[in-house]
Amino acid sequence: MSRRRFLATTATALAAAPLAGCLAPVPHARTRASAAGEGPIDAPAFHAMRRWQVTPQGRIAYVERGRGDVALFLHGFPLNGFQWRGALERLSDRRRCIAPDFLGLGYSEVAPGLAVTPDAQVAMLVAFLDAQSIRAVDLVANDSGGAVAQLFMTRHAERVRSLLLTNCDVETDSPPPAVLPVIELARAGRFADEWLAPWIADKALARSPTGLGGLCYADPSHPDDAAVDTYIGPLVASPERKALTNAYAIGLAPNPLAGIEAALRRSRVPTRIVWGMADTIFSTQDPDYLDRTLGASRGVRRVPDAKLFWPEEFPDIVAGEARALWSA
Repeated sequence: MSRRRFLATTATALAAAPLAGCLAPVPHARTRASAAGEGPIDAPAFHAMRRWQVTPQGRIAYVERGRGDVALFLHGFPLNGFQWRGALERLSDRRRCIAPDFLGLGYSEVAPGLAVTPDAQVAMLVAFLDAQSIRAVDLVANDSGGAVAQLFMTRHAERVRSLLLTNCDVETDSPPPAVLPVIELARAGRFADEWLAPWIADKALARSPTGLGGLCYADPSHPDDAAVDTYIGPLVASPERKALTNAYAIGLAPNPLAGIEAALRRSRVPTRIVWGMADTIFSTQDPDYLDRTLGASRGVRRVPDAKLFWPEEFPDIVAGEARALWSA
């Protein structure tokens, strides 16, 4: 398997199967403390923290920690809100940090017949925030979540105080060439079965140079067994969930960001760009494109040796950059 097997945003509709079997049991005392807002967020704590918000798009799974103004964290593919656990731990003293799972990924349950395209994700986020009476947010996004964040910001600028973008799609690199084989496999209905399911069966394969770990993480010990189960388990839990996973990947084409450049230039939302320079999925030129295009760019920080999912590995960088942006 090559690095071309990754990345996607979202696509056609299908019904989601119940996810009760994917949920972890109620954990021990330390995990209960984590769920209450203390200590690290490990996998059992993440499952214990999970809440659901009913929206027209389905029952949206999310976790949150902290109080005050809301920061909304948008994850990558094929991940879920667990990606942001370290950031939530570090930033909950400054914000009410919320990490939802996208339609078709994680533990969210999609309404029957609903699309899971990037446009549908934006509509879901609006409905989610409305249901919680949240007027505006600070957005933090990675990977396909970055594409959704750009769409959300340009369509609902009044609801975005700031945007922190990490490695993600940009209009001139969406989908990137590395992702085209993923889209074709998904269209053939084979992506979830042929590339994701084997990682559940063989966690070492998931961490191998040709697996999720080698492609998207700098540390060869990542993702650990619990993270593989948390990320991939729900995506291959049933034929219905596999179909939704494939649909999410199909949604990357045609380019969901086509025509967005003019709106990005008009944007007055303060935006900071932080980019892992060892990423083999997105171009190392993409952050420069964003910097010169965004009307209110606050510049670029480059993280040497960091790959696509670096925000999970280096949450201190996310936290430091977020605090600086929010204080500006």
